[in-house]
Amino acid sequence: MSPEVLTGVIGCVLLLVLLASSMPVGFAMAIVGTIGMAVINGNLQSALYMGVNEFYDTFSNPSFIVIPLFVLMGQISFHAGISKRLFNSAYRWLGHLHGGMAMATVGACTIFGAICGSGPATAATMASVAIPEMKRYKYSMELASGAVAAGGSIGMLIPPSVVFIVYGIMTQESIGKLFIAGIIPGVMIAILFCLSIFINCKRNPELGPACEKSSWKQRLISLKDITETLILFFIVLGGMFMGFFSPTSAAGIGAAGSIVIALSRKQLSFKSFKKAVAETIRTSCMVLTIVAGAGVLSRFLATSEVTTSMADWLVQLTLPSWCIMTGIILFFLIAGCFIDALALILLTIPIFENVIPGLGYDMIWFGVMVVLVTQMGVITPPVGVNAYVVSGIERDISLQTVFKGSMPFLLMLIIAAAILMLFPQIATWLPGIVK
Repeated sequence: MSPEVLTGVIGCVLLLVLLASSMPVGFAMAIVGTIGMAVINGNLQSALYMGVNEFYDTFSNPSFIVIPLFVLMGQISFHAGISKRLFNSAYRWLGHLHGGMAMATVGACTIFGAICGSGPATAATMASVAIPEMKRYKYSMELASGAVAAGGSIGMLIPPSVVFIVYGIMTQESIGKLFIAGIIPGVMIAILFCLSIFINCKRNPELGPACEKSSWKQRLISLKDITETLILFFIVLGGMFMGFFSPTSAAGIGAAGSIVIALSRKQLSFKSFKKAVAETIRTSCMVLTIVAGAGVLSRFLATSEVTTSMADWLVQLTLPSWCIMTGIILFFLIAGCFIDALALILLTIPIFENVIPGLGYDMIWFGVMVVLVTQMGVITPPVGVNAYVVSGIERDISLQTVFKGSMPFLLMLIIAAAILMLFPQIATWLPGIVK
């Protein structure tokens, strides 16, 4: 092992120590990357300059403007009360079934995730809307909280997804194609979640009692309340699908459209608009700091050649490609339980982007698979950010209850990952027909 590779390995160990000490991910990666470059080059000043330059390049990169624009779209939608209308509409169509209100929650989370792009934000929003209603109808709190936490995770896969944006920029893959690739897997997961709810509630009706059946008139009126939201979503996604505009333009149209919808309904005050902008700035800065820190770390790992060595080692293994890929997927599954999905992807993509094509797999498919697998981490301990969010919103529901209620949905995610592994066309078909 060369001195450079040894330095890279020591740097990775130091990073794990810093992460275990609860240091913010972006700062931990930047510190390790800067120190590592200083050790390899023997020049601290040069390493510091590299780190500062990486942060400047990231925050001034016009490609990243898509992140705050999509985040603003979600924040405006949140403060305009769109989530409540989505849940009401889904409830009108599904509420009369056993577990129908929980299925309505999953449906509302899926659509709101398509506007918001953030799993924790979707979980927080739907927890405040759906759980009080499920309490009123005597639903099991395990089922109710688990449905919200798991449903919120779908927002990571349904476009616009911040994780897809960062993955696309890092790997030079089309962000539009990544967005489109996540649609069918996202809908498949939502259907699997609803199927799990229906089967469990059919076996034990007390988990989720059926509610009163809505008339067709009530159902159609409920659709009228979300028409503008659905139109906005199809304009944003359809415009990218047809090649009418870029992801950045789509993000701008989505943000502007959400503001117009909120103002037309008189549901956006100046105070709530300021809150939406402030939250957008906070979230965007957090994401860009992680991206910049990952950039510093990636330069160090590339210079140390530890990523190249690991990639060569994986490719040269005398094992079938599917066997190596299964091991990589299991790694993401386990690591996703301990590290935030975005941070995990930023840490590992520099290694795996050189391996995946050599194994004969498509990078678009791999992006969808990685997001799906790391999606499991938001509902499993110890990170389980969606579970913490739901428990924090509804303080009478313990964290243990949320995690326990999420287990049937975790099983569905594992089944979805297995299906996507066996049938990669589920993720690659739609992007393949995009011009």
